Amino acid sequence: MLKKDGVFEELKNRIVRLDYEPGKILNEAEIAEEFGISRTPIRQAFQRLELNKLIQIVPRYGAQVPQIDFLQMKSLFEATRVLDPYATKLATINADEEMIQQLDEIVARLRSYHMEEDYRLAIIDDEQFHEIILAKCENSWLEEIVTQLHFHSERLWHYCNRYFDSPDIFYSTLRAVLDAIKAHDPDLAERCAREHIDVFVDRIRSTLL
Repeated sequence: MLKKDGVFEELKNRIVRLDYEPGKILNEAEIAEEFGISRTPIRQAFQRLELNKLIQIVPRYGAQVPQIDFLQMKSLFEATRVLDPYATKLATINADEEMIQQLDEIVARLRSYHMEEDYRLAIIDDEQFHEIILAKCENSWLEEIVTQLHFHSERLWHYCNRYFDSPDIFYSTLRAVLDAIKAHDPDLAERCAREHIDVFVDRIRSTLL
C-alpha cells in the first residue's frame, strides 16, 4: 500500500512521464481502488498536484491533466535559465566526493544509451542529475522552486522524444557541468548548466516553433 507521499510521487511521475496523457481525466475513486487505499490520500495528492500545476480540478467533473502550453513553457524556461544554473553554482561550492561519484555514474549511463530505446531513461537520469545538484545547493527555497519548474520541463522532454535522436545532447552538456564541478569552478559550472538548458530549448524551438 502506498503511503501519502508515495501517492503523490506515483501520480506526479505518471503525469510528468506522460503515462497520463495531456487532457486525461483522473477519477479519484478509480485511483483509490487501483492503489487499494481510501479516497482521502488521493484527494490530498490531488491538492498537491494542483498546487504544482500538474492537474486542474474541475468541480463535479474530476481532475484533468493539463495540456502542454508552449507559451507558458517560454516563461518557465526564462525562470529555469536563471535559477537552475545558480543552484548548480551553489552546489559546486558545496560539492563532495559522494556527489561527484553519483553524477559520474549518471553521465556514464547517459553515454551508453540508444535514444530510440532509452530516451525515457535518459530523461529520468537527467532529472536525477539535477536532483542531486539541488540537494547540494543548501537553499531550501531555491530547491523547492526549481523542483516545481523541473516537473514541467521534464514533462516537455517526454513529450518531445521524437525530436532527439542522439544521447549526446544529454551526455555532452552534463559532462561539461560535471567537469566544472570536479574543477571546483562555480562560475564555469553555472555557465555550463545554462548551456545545457539552452541546447534543449534551441532544439525544441527549431522543431516546434
